[in-house]
Amino acid sequence: MPSKAITLFLLFLKICLFSTTSALNQEGLSLLTWLSTFNSSSSAAYFSSWNPSDRTPCKWDYIKCTDDEFVSEITISSIYLPTTFPAQVLSFNFLKVLVLSNGNLTGEIPSSVGNSSSLIVLDLSSNNLMGIIPAEIGKLSALQQLSLNSNNLQGEIPKEIGNCTQLQQLELFDNQLVGKIPIEIGQLTDLEIFRAGGNLGIHGEIPAQISNCTRLSFLGLADTGITGQIPPTLGSLKNLKTLFVYTANLTGYIPPELGNCSSLENLFIYQNQISGEIPRQIGFLKNLKRLLLWQNNLRGTIPGALGNCSGLTTIDLSLNSLTGGIPPSFQNLATLEGLLLSDNHITGVIPRFIGNFSNLRQLGLDNNSISGEIPSDIGLLKELTLFFAWQNQLQGEIPNELANCKKLQDLDLSYNALTGPVPRSLFNLRNLSKLLLISNQLSGKIPADIGNCSSLTRLRLVSNMLDGEIPSEIGKLGNLRFLELSKNQFTGKIPPDIGNCKQLEMVDLHGNKLQGVIPLSFVSLLQVNVLDLSMNQISGNIPESIGNLTSLNKLVLSGNKISGSIPRSLGRCKNLQFLDVSSNSLIGSIPEEIGDLQELDILLNLSANCLTGPIPESFSKFSKLDNMDISHNMLVGSLQVLSNLDNLVSLNVSYNNFSGSIPNTRFFQDLPNATFAGNEKLCFTKSKCQSTEDIHRRKSVRNLTILVVIIVIIASIIVTAGTIFYKRARETMLEKSDEEKGLQWDFTPFQKLNFTVEDVVTKLSDSNIVGRGCSGVVYRVETPTRQVIAVKKLWPKKKGEIHQRDLFSAEVTTLGSIRHKNIVKLLGCCESGKTRLLLFDYISNGSLAGLLHEKKILLDWNARYNIIMGAAQGLAYLHHDCIPPIVHRDIKTNNILVGPLFEAFLADFGLAKLVSSPDSSRASDKIAGSYGYIAPEYGYSLKITEKSDVYSYGIVLLEVLMGMEPTDSQIPDGKHIVTWVYEELREKHRDFTSIVDQQLLLHSGTQTEEMLQVLGIALLCVNPNPDERPTMRDVIAMLEGIKHENDEFEKPNSLSKEMASNPRAAVHCSSFSKSSKPLIISQCHSL
Repeated sequence: MPSKAITLFLLFLKICLFSTTSALNQEGLSLLTWLSTFNSSSSAAYFSSWNPSDRTPCKWDYIKCTDDEFVSEITISSIYLPTTFPAQVLSFNFLKVLVLSNGNLTGEIPSSVGNSSSLIVLDLSSNNLMGIIPAEIGKLSALQQLSLNSNNLQGEIPKEIGNCTQLQQLELFDNQLVGKIPIEIGQLTDLEIFRAGGNLGIHGEIPAQISNCTRLSFLGLADTGITGQIPPTLGSLKNLKTLFVYTANLTGYIPPELGNCSSLENLFIYQNQISGEIPRQIGFLKNLKRLLLWQNNLRGTIPGALGNCSGLTTIDLSLNSLTGGIPPSFQNLATLEGLLLSDNHITGVIPRFIGNFSNLRQLGLDNNSISGEIPSDIGLLKELTLFFAWQNQLQGEIPNELANCKKLQDLDLSYNALTGPVPRSLFNLRNLSKLLLISNQLSGKIPADIGNCSSLTRLRLVSNMLDGEIPSEIGKLGNLRFLELSKNQFTGKIPPDIGNCKQLEMVDLHGNKLQGVIPLSFVSLLQVNVLDLSMNQISGNIPESIGNLTSLNKLVLSGNKISGSIPRSLGRCKNLQFLDVSSNSLIGSIPEEIGDLQELDILLNLSANCLTGPIPESFSKFSKLDNMDISHNMLVGSLQVLSNLDNLVSLNVSYNNFSGSIPNTRFFQDLPNATFAGNEKLCFTKSKCQSTEDIHRRKSVRNLTILVVIIVIIASIIVTAGTIFYKRARETMLEKSDEEKGLQWDFTPFQKLNFTVEDVVTKLSDSNIVGRGCSGVVYRVETPTRQVIAVKKLWPKKKGEIHQRDLFSAEVTTLGSIRHKNIVKLLGCCESGKTRLLLFDYISNGSLAGLLHEKKILLDWNARYNIIMGAAQGLAYLHHDCIPPIVHRDIKTNNILVGPLFEAFLADFGLAKLVSSPDSSRASDKIAGSYGYIAPEYGYSLKITEKSDVYSYGIVLLEVLMGMEPTDSQIPDGKHIVTWVYEELREKHRDFTSIVDQQLLLHSGTQTEEMLQVLGIALLCVNPNPDERPTMRDVIAMLEGIKHENDEFEKPNSLSKEMASNPRAAVHCSSFSKSSKPLIISQCHSL
């Protein structure tokens, strides 16, 4: 007999025996019966005191009784209870308190709960209960506390709850409730706490009747679908301390009547659509401590009356359209800890009284129009940890007194007009981790004291007028990750001590006047991704050991005086994507090992040197390379080695000594003459090259002429006869085919193809269909040469479109010229009448949608990350590198194909544009995009922009993380994935790992930090305001930054969780405006 069955049997026997031999009363037996439902679990050990031999359960843990030994209280909290609600206890006539919280109870709340008429407290919070809130709860006339929060309850809030007239605490937050808030809530005149936030399905306006709850101290309706205006009648709630209605859909203005809520301490109405001005009556709230109004549509000036709220600790008015200056009355706010006014139109100066805020920790003034100087009084802020004033009109010098802020960690004064030196004292701040002073007019030298900033991780002084030598003391900064001193006037040698900064990931010193050699110590920077020393006066050789830098992605040494040869070890930098050593004095041949850089995809620039010899044969392996420039050297030999580089977008081989014919490919034939200029021995026609060669061969072949002529004549007769016979037979077949189909094909290839139109058309049968989309049907076709291609047959043109062939051809020609590693290659197009065919490379693993949802191949996190990165790079190419830019219009997982190495290929780009209006700037009368992926602005403008693609890409990221489609059946109540994710994380405060694809967690559980940060990027992309979404270049920079951002702060795990649930938790980032700041910590200013 199984052990579980034995246990249950013994317990049953025990209960039966003691029911006849002991005096245990009925209430005790009922409790033991409930215990038996989970007695086999480990949790049963917590109930060891529940002894059946007792006469009553009054001495048991978690139980309290009346003087007459009847159970009056059951309080079981934070114990795992793998069972359902204990309906048995509802018959306990004297039960006043029933607390079963945080125990994972399942099932539904029984309607018989209404029979427990003595109940005063019913707390079933933080379980897994489902179903509706039974209307019978309205029978509990003595009930004072009802806590049902943090479950999976559905349905509406029952209006019968208004019958619980003694109710003081009503907590329903973090469920799946829907409908309007019943006006009967107004009958609960003793109600002190009402919390129903975290239920996105709750909609409608806040009922005015709630103002009848005159004892109300806490009103929480955050993260709901609440609409309309805040009722002015709330001003009658004199006891109200907390009003939380953030992240909802409030409109209208802030009622001045709120100024009558004399007890109000917390006013959180951020992330709504509230307009108008901030009423001066808010200044009447003498007890106000935290005022959070950020991300609304507020305008006007900041009311000076706020200065009367002397107890304020936090003011956040960011992301609005406020004007005017910082009110002088703010000098009265002595207890202020956070003043955040970012992203407004604030003018005036930073007032000197800012120094009065002795408790201030965060000061955010960035993205405004503040002018004047930074007051020296800011040095009085001993608690200050963050000061952001970037993107303003500040002038003057950085005050030395700022160094008195000993706790300062993040300082960003970029994009102003600051002058003078960087204060020497600033580098004695041992807690300073980020110093960003980009694009000012700072001058002078970097003092040696910089070595004291032991916590510094980012030093970004780009685009100033700093001079002198770079201090060697930078080598003491063991935590430094980003060193960017480009576009200044630094002189002298690069200090070798920088090689001691083993954590460095970016070293950018370009655009200075640096001399000397590349320090040998740099080869020990094993974490470095970007090394840019270009546009200086560096001499010497490239270190032979540079091959040690295996993490290197970008190496730029152009515009210097570097001599010697290109080291062979450079071929070991397998992750290199961008290599530019142009405009130097390099000599010798190009090492064969350079061809081993298989990830080189953006640029290879060896131009303007003194390189000799032929192009290495290994260059034929650059299958991903987009741009190559080897011009202005002394290279010789043939260009044929480059003939198979199908991904090339641009090429320059001018001013060398190349000879022979240029490759006979479409790409080479379309290149301008300037590409080959200065190569006198190059032949542009095969006949010219052959005539030159014949002069040298004439004598050697004279003796074979007669034999050759005879062989040729015989062969010609055979071939001619065979050709005539084959041609006639072929023409007969084609004529018959044309009679059947009535089609004459116009074929435009975009590269050399080894098949004909007929080879393709004859294979377009239903058995070869592999997919259908909004633009047509996709066939898998194998040509006679065994090449497998994908053929998309576009849906037939509508009547009246038959004469648009020229538009179609011009559009497709543009698409055919695109060559990018992450865009499926268009091989050619065919057209005949209403039928149009597009020929693409066939991608073996199919679509990302198929891999995610059909689960034929397990996609771990590394594979998924590789795919989303590739898709981002392809989309960024369309948006930023094509002229004019190309908008995809239908980004979805079905249109992201996956290669054998999990590389991503965008498909169907531009097709929606082809089949609808050719003018992409006009509003389209046809649906562009796929349901679930379409950006919200399309619903009211019918316009598609690059930012529409960004939104769709954000949906793809969520789909990759959650393993669910945008409108997946697994998502409750038919919600969209964006709504669901916000609800789970921000309203229900669920842990990220509870909603992510569990198969992904199972195989990549150690990489949840990266997954969480990708979630942050996804939420940036799906911002409802298109202007506030990042560009795809921004997205790429953030994705690249994820690998080195996880341990950027002291407690990354806890911070990341806070970022996902609290949109203001993360430090602001200077690279984005508005909503991109709060959700993810990115490489500020590096985008």
